[in-house]
Amino acid sequence: MTELIIKANEQGFEEAITVAITGASGAPYALRLIECLVAANKQVYLLMSSAARVVFDTEVNIRVPGNPDAISQFFIERYNAKPNQIIAFGKEQWFSPVASGSAAPKKMIVCPCSTGTLAAISQGMSDNLIERAADVVIKEKGQLILVPRETPFSTIHLRNMLSLSELGATVMPAAPGFYHNPQSIEDLVDFMVGRVLDHLAINQSIMPRWGYRK
Repeated sequence: MTELIIKANEQGFEEAITVAITGASGAPYALRLIECLVAANKQVYLLMSSAARVVFDTEVNIRVPGNPDAISQFFIERYNAKPNQIIAFGKEQWFSPVASGSAAPKKMIVCPCSTGTLAAISQGMSDNLIERAADVVIKEKGQLILVPRETPFSTIHLRNMLSLSELGATVMPAAPGFYHNPQSIEDLVDFMVGRVLDHLAINQSIMPRWGYRK
């Protein structure tokens, strides 16, 4: 695994960013986010739950393989990414870079974020690599962005979001706006992904600014 990381860094990626995909509805958001990060020359450390794979099959008719190496290759081919630009890790790969503060990227996005994952992260539970990676970013004072997709939010959900916000995480519910006059589902997806990219300080043109239209 170390060899893979070294080779990837030698290819000149600007930085590594962890992207976690859980079982909440919102597969199109995750797909578009990965696409944009690859286009921005970021290296993506990808964490994908088994529930997320079910959601992908249901929402976008995409069957993602279960093996981490196969997942990496699947997305590399899908987005014509550079070798090792997308590296997937299994839920129990505790020796992966994202599991340690000495090696993990300082930026992580959970998109979409299930309320179960939201709860586990807010309580510091690390039963799988997604939860551990988020815990590492919080303890290392990095940037954690969570994109929950649920409605309505219960009091429990809201308390968990408040707790995470107080810890410095950015809670960005999948709630696209309409002021940019969207004409398609893709426009609504781009609204949310564009906002995530803004918070990551990545230049983007997929979402028009307030007062402007495509």
